Amino acid sequence: MNTSKVWYVTGASQGLGLMLVKQLLESGYRVAATSRHAQKLQDAVGVIDGDRFLPLAVDLNNTDCVDESIGQTLGAFGRIDVVVNNAGYGMAGTVEETGAEEIRKIFDVNVLAVINVVKSVLPVLRKQGSGYIINMGSVAGFAGAPGWSVYAATKAAVAAFSEVLALDVKEFGIKVTVVEPAGFRTGFLEQNSLAYVESRIDGYQAVKETQQRYLATSGQQAGDPVKASAILIELAASDQPPLHLYLGQDAYKRASGKLAAMTTELEAWKATTISADYQ
Repeated sequence: MNTSKVWYVTGASQGLGLMLVKQLLESGYRVAATSRHAQKLQDAVGVIDGDRFLPLAVDLNNTDCVDESIGQTLGAFGRIDVVVNNAGYGMAGTVEETGAEEIRKIFDVNVLAVINVVKSVLPVLRKQGSGYIINMGSVAGFAGAPGWSVYAATKAAVAAFSEVLALDVKEFGIKVTVVEPAGFRTGFLEQNSLAYVESRIDGYQAVKETQQRYLATSGQQAGDPVKASAILIELAASDQPPLHLYLGQDAYKRASGKLAAMTTELEAWKATTISADYQ
């Protein structure tokens, strides 16, 4: 395995991002990692190795700040081989009870920050003629659950962005994967990682029941972040990584179930679909 690769990982002070950074450093990789607070990141990683680890305080919605972090990474390591857009958080609640500012904020963090990082790093990867971009999506972006409409919308946007980005950059030797996990024990359902609005409106039973069921699983999710981190490292060593990678048995069941339902519906309405064309 080539451990000379340089990784740039966002949202690295907790959860899957932190686990990934620790595994990368243990395996001998060079890592630039971002968080809103560099010292918090440094303390969480617990490694003092200026030769291989560069903690960066970055506002991912400030393009100048993102550009500066890419420049700092190049200054420290000379190149960037793998980019992991991991920063993000969840939002649960009915759309009519979610404030407009909260909706804008989650799109800023979950979608626009991903685009900002990609825009900044692409000139570097194009010049190198190589590179690998991993965008962290969610199975919710393809097969969502009641009460997660806004969050699902952000992750669907990440998936669509990744799909077309892969087509755009293929000629430059740059690969793209959108990773779409189900529930993992990363603290995702804890207060600092989830914007949760409890519904006060009569009805919305599917939303309320789903929310309570999900919140009750906090810390007991089936997904293992240690195994997920190892999979991401394996992906970067692959000559032909997948465009979509679902992680976890629940993700597989939800995605395969929706694919089957979509195929059935598509065929049932085929005549109507094609009747819209000029004959």
